[in-house]
Amino acid sequence: MLPKELIKAVKHLEIVARRAVNDQLAGQYHSVFKGRGMDFLDVREYQPGDDIRVIDWNVSARTSELHVKRYVEERELSVFLIVDCSGSQSFGTHHRRKRETAAELAALIAFSAIKNNDRVGLLSFTDAIETFIPPKKGRKHVMRVITEIMRGNATSAGTDIPAALEYLARVTKKRTVAFMISDFMDTGFEKSLKVANRRHELIPIVIIDPMEERLPDMGLVNFEDPESAEIVTIDTSNAALRESYASSMAQRHSERERMFRKLKLDSVTIRTDQSHIDPLVHYFRQRAKRK
Repeated sequence: MLPKELIKAVKHLEIVARRAVNDQLAGQYHSVFKGRGMDFLDVREYQPGDDIRVIDWNVSARTSELHVKRYVEERELSVFLIVDCSGSQSFGTHHRRKRETAAELAALIAFSAIKNNDRVGLLSFTDAIETFIPPKKGRKHVMRVITEIMRGNATSAGTDIPAALEYLARVTKKRTVAFMISDFMDTGFEKSLKVANRRHELIPIVIIDPMEERLPDMGLVNFEDPESAEIVTIDTSNAALRESYASSMAQRHSERERMFRKLKLDSVTIRTDQSHIDPLVHYFRQRAKRK
């Protein structure tokens, strides 16, 4: 039985997500993800101007008249939400924690997908695979996916991005659209991203909290690593220390973005203190223009 608070939160998220999808996202999503291929429909007689590459030579030989193949777009896609549920996702200093932001993003993508008759699946991970839900259609299925993300009952606190992508490769044989929602606070995952993107269309969505970029002056503060539970006391009144921290985090961000560009991955950055709808709309629009 689900706690009443969780049921209420999931239903509220559904209302917010569906409104955003109907108002802003659905058309943008469809313009980018139009289908994974073309299905053969039938043949018809050749007409001047037809592409000679679609001539059906077997039928043409039997009938002694040129015929061409007709195709229809295979609209249906499988969309996977690969969601980081590690300890760092519980962090948040403004409107919401990173876990809540991840759930909202997942809801937006999931409702956009089913509105376009696509299937949605979930793979949530820490340094282990926490949940796997095969892709299906329908509101009831999407509500199950969102509930699993918001439940937040991960069995571990660590992060292992390569293991999550390797698991995806084992359970999905067909090409999928895979949105990886994470803060990407892990190391040694470049090769895994490269391999996964060859098989699937991989889209990294990076969630950032402002305090992960710059520390405010709060005096002596105890910081606990949510994944290792290590506690460190930092004097945030030290301007040189704050500047060094900001420089280090900026460098990490630059290196991550440089890696995405090298791998030809279109990434999206979402901040917990800002709208998460606008960056998605912008991303879909830019992708549509390039296509």
